[in-house]
Order: sequence, then structure tokens, then C-alpha cells
Amino acid sequence: MSFNIFICGVGGQGLVLLTSVMGNACVKSGKRAITGEMYGLSQRSGTVFVHMRIGKDAFSPLIPYGGADIIVALEAIEALRYVEYLKKGGIVLMNSRIMRPPVETSKIILEKGSKYITLEEIVSRLRGWTPNIAVVDAQGLARKAGNVNTENTVFLGCLSALESFPVEESHIRESISETVPKKTIEQNLKAFELGKKGSYDSLCKLVACRKG
Repeated sequence: MSFNIFICGVGGQGLVLLTSVMGNACVKSGKRAITGEMYGLSQRSGTVFVHMRIGKDAFSPLIPYGGADIIVALEAIEALRYVEYLKKGGIVLMNSRIMRPPVETSKIILEKGSKYITLEEIVSRLRGWTPNIAVVDAQGLARKAGNVNTENTVFLGCLSALESFPVEESHIRESISETVPKKTIEQNLKAFELGKKGSYDSLCKLVACRKG
């Protein structure tokens, strides 16, 4: 059986780099991995998503509706947008960060009393599909790592804690060091470690994790 990960976010959050690190780590682990990406709106603050399938029986790059074991959402609203890809009772690993589209921001300004969706509302709607929802303050952890642009690497750390994640932690670390810009290696590795440690206070209370 393949392990299916649906990764989503907003243009500029580093989904391309995240996918490259994971793909390289799969090669190091001797795991077959295949991806399908949509980056067309990445320079317009638009939605960006990646299908990643890991395993010997991963042939089609696209995850069918209801076929993802986990959704990794670097932006909270994107988790809700693509929840139909998640299998019933699957895992949602999502950022606490909400990036409001310009069109919605202008609407709020022009229409008095109008409100934008909150994180609590997003989580409440997702609970109609799965109870396994872990919210990560990835931006806060990235700041602690010394580079706010390491949000994506925080999620790699979170994934590495999962018992079901089929890639060895050592190979992810190696891949990070080989893939990210050399001057940011230390910061990215710190973000990875912070993400991993943070998982034991949230994600690992919901699903099985490796021993810390």
C-alpha cells in the first residue's frame, strides 16, 4: 500500500522545496515516490498543491478523492479547501496561519460588519470529517529557528514523528542539508527539530508516533 500525502498552501510558502526534500529523502530510503503538482498560481498568492505517493504500488501521481492518509496544509484555509482528498478519519496537519486573499480583504473593508473565516471555524468544519486535526504554529517555530522562511521545514519535522511516515528521519535531515541554500542549513535543521518536538504535544496525542 502507498502512503499518500496531499500537501497544500499558498504561493510563496515553499511547497516546491518541501516536495524536493521529501522526494530526495525517499530516494535515500529506497522508497518509490511519485508526485503530481499544481504551481500555476504560485506567484499570485494563489492556491498551490502537491500529490505525493510513497510506496511500491504508487503508479498514478494523483491521489483519488478520499485516498490521502494525511493533508499537510501550510495555510489553514487550504486544508478546508481540499479536505475531500482526505480519507475518512485521516490526519490533518495544518498551520495556524491564515493568509487572507486580497479580494476578501477588500470586501471586509468595503462591507462593514463582514468577517473573515477564523481558525476555530476551520477546525470545527474539518471535525465533520476527521477528529485527527493537529494545528501547528509553524511561523512561530520558524522564527525560533532564526528564519521565518523555514515554515515548510517545520512540517517535515512534524511528519518525521509519525509512526506511519515511511521515510527515515536521518534521510530527511540529509536531504534538507543537500537541498536548502547552504547559508540556511542550520536554521532549517533547527526548524525541523522544533517541528518534531512540537508534534509530541499535539499530533502525537491523536495518532501513533515514533519514540521521541
